[in-house]
Amino acid sequence: MKRNIIIFDDTEVRRNLLPLSYTRPVALLRVGITTIDEKWRSLLGDATYSYLTVPYLKAKFPLVAQPHNLMVAGHVVPTPSLARQVNELQQGEALMVGNTLIAFCGSAADFDNRHFSRIVAPAEKPMLIEQPYQIFQNNAQALIADFDRLAAGRTSQPLSSTNVVIGDRARIFIEEGAVVEGAFLNTHAGPIYIGREAEVMEGACIRGGFAACHHAKVKMGAKIYGATTLGPYCKVGGEVSNAVIIGYSNKGHDGYLGNAVIGEWCNLGGGTTASNLKNDYSEIKLWNYAAQRFVRTGLQFCGLIMGDHSKTGVNCMINTATVLGVGVNVHGAGFPRNFVASFQEGSSNAGFKNVPLDVFFAIAERVMARRGITLTDADRAIFTAIYNLSDRYK
Repeated sequence: MKRNIIIFDDTEVRRNLLPLSYTRPVALLRVGITTIDEKWRSLLGDATYSYLTVPYLKAKFPLVAQPHNLMVAGHVVPTPSLARQVNELQQGEALMVGNTLIAFCGSAADFDNRHFSRIVAPAEKPMLIEQPYQIFQNNAQALIADFDRLAAGRTSQPLSSTNVVIGDRARIFIEEGAVVEGAFLNTHAGPIYIGREAEVMEGACIRGGFAACHHAKVKMGAKIYGATTLGPYCKVGGEVSNAVIIGYSNKGHDGYLGNAVIGEWCNLGGGTTASNLKNDYSEIKLWNYAAQRFVRTGLQFCGLIMGDHSKTGVNCMINTATVLGVGVNVHGAGFPRNFVASFQEGSSNAGFKNVPLDVFFAIAERVMARRGITLTDADRAIFTAIYNLSDRYK
């Protein structure tokens, strides 16, 4: 009988990761090349996997509970060493660092009541994703680990002679069906991974670490600095530095994006530039949904945090450390405020207004249809639940 593995959301962490965690379990956030979920599955092996998350997500991400479960935290980025410790847990044992539960082996009731027969400490300090900015902060380290795991024992597709390579060619891995022509590829600072059916067009300049996941496209003349990840079906042009785009989103034209995390089904209009550094070089404060205020981050560099299905118009200017919720549409001249709640549309000059849910659904359907994907009833229920949350207006 297969093991039953449940990837659980820590309630406080999930709140801190909004708006990115509004539409998915935390483990489906991408850091490095793959999502945290994919890392756990790769390292823990064959099993039945499900999610313990908030009620409104359960229709799309159902929970499968058994009398005996292996529970793992969705915000913990696993390593081979950590996964071995998790696999070795006996009934009733928990793996913890400080007050953070990494994994537990046992019944759902004992998990809920934090009834642990024995607590084990991890052999190494784990990587935790507890704030949105920690995604781009940790992307370099996670990308290297993913590259080494995905490339181990495999042979890359050949690299065309039209490309210029600076550094170690062995740190470039190209999956089947990918096309890379006339690009400048620098691996001195990190590896470069090109996923299945992805394309890097001529004139693109890429410094690793970099990952273009399956069917992603880097457009002509793009300038990309590490550590940057383009999720599946993303299209990117212009200048990008240390950004993670989870998937199905576009920044297809000129403009700057740095130290940023972009959700799915987003679009940055041509010329959109998002600042990542304040003019006075002071510490950055970022909107935090759990605290309902701007919170100090200790960072000097932080750009745009963008929830799913949000968009900017042509030549939009985005302030340093701006948070856009789910289904936001920003357009017009001037800088919008540093936090725009979900399902809002407008500009700094004209102000913002609520986007009716039926209008949002119509737009989302058109956007997703371009990738051959249907907005399902489960998706509609999720967005309806988010729409009805009181904190989206705050």
